[in-house]
Amino acid sequence: MTRKEQKEERRKAILMTALTLFVERGYYDTKIADIAAAVPMSTGLMFHYFESKEELLVELVKMGAASTKSAECPEGVPADMFLSGFLKQLFSFAKDQPWVFNMFVLMSQARRNGMPEEARKIALSVDSISSTAGLIRKGQKAGVFHKGDAKLMSRCFWAAVQGIMEEMSMDKDMAVPDAEWIVGMLK
Repeated sequence: MTRKEQKEERRKAILMTALTLFVERGYYDTKIADIAAAVPMSTGLMFHYFESKEELLVELVKMGAASTKSAECPEGVPADMFLSGFLKQLFSFAKDQPWVFNMFVLMSQARRNGMPEEARKIALSVDSISSTAGLIRKGQKAGVFHKGDAKLMSRCFWAAVQGIMEEMSMDKDMAVPDAEWIVGMLK
């Protein structure tokens, strides 16, 4: 492994360790020394990778925002089938890559008042609610989803997904729920 590859591996280890600790302990209760000890590395060496704990948080939130780009529903695919397939893939991927559960939790935490402003702005820029509301409207027109405020229905849909991701971040042995259960809320 080249020196550059080693450095990138170390950087990834720092990010994943910080993600876990920020979710388990909270951003403000996690110290740089805690992250360094868990990697393991010296605190001084860690500053060669990230200048501050806030920079670490911002980098994680940028990763989270980049990974939440919503997929477009292909023409002709019913909205309920698309959402069910999307959730199956999300839950399956998250089960294989448990950091995904933690990323959902961190992105939710980063949106709250009191978090560092740059990270908060990035987290708030992610708008899954609007794109999903559009999909819900499509399903309502097709008679697949019940009538109602599509934006509110989208919020409830994503609140359920968020809750599942949080539960699965705390209980690694929790079974993946059937995506149809969540989509069924919209029917």
